[in-house]
Amino acid sequence: MADVPLTWLGHASFRLDSPGGKRIYVDPFLSNPKCPDSEREPERVDVIALTHGHSDHVGETVELSKKFKPEIVALVELKGWLGGKGADVGEMPGPNKGGTVEAGGVRFTVVNAFHSSSSDEGEYLGEAAGLVLGFENGTTIYFAGDTCVFGDMQLIGRLYSPDVAVLPIGGHFTMDPPQAAVALELLGTKRCIPSHYGTFPMLTGTPDELREQAPGVEVIALEPGETTTI
Repeated sequence: MADVPLTWLGHASFRLDSPGGKRIYVDPFLSNPKCPDSEREPERVDVIALTHGHSDHVGETVELSKKFKPEIVALVELKGWLGGKGADVGEMPGPNKGGTVEAGGVRFTVVNAFHSSSSDEGEYLGEAAGLVLGFENGTTIYFAGDTCVFGDMQLIGRLYSPDVAVLPIGGHFTMDPPQAAVALELLGTKRCIPSHYGTFPMLTGTPDELREQAPGVEVIALEPGETTTI
């Protein structure tokens, strides 16, 4: 079956196309300053998957939901909040950590992360999470979301053996490159796509620093708008 094209849209936002032809957006903050103009107005959205409730990850989910009626994968509290904001979230409550749901023919498993999660107004939106995406062709991608490194990443590696890990490296709000290198060691993953860096001045971590800290790992540093295949 076909590979999985993955496009970085700046910050922690990604667009993927499944082997079955579904278009998936992860954390669609398309108004982020690094998102290319050509990517700010999607032509279609089949699935939106969210790691947590901060506005730089929820992004334009509500607006995209009203326009395209995608399936939404989000932690139970966050999905309920989105419904209250007018998003079409359906009848099924969102999963919690350890839960797996299918959307667009792709399996989404919610895993642990260490971070916070709230709206800009301070509303509680559940906990932050990571996502493991399992595609029809056997490809597995781990989106860590916003997190520090934590020892149970070893369990994520043991359970899901991700082909590639999408890790934040900017620091300040998340892991920096030295922590991300340890995360990769725990995961046992030899390919990494860095994210959540360079968007704002305080996010100072770089892919080159990660390469120095994680010898033997293929660090796939994309430019915003650039696509790789997994």
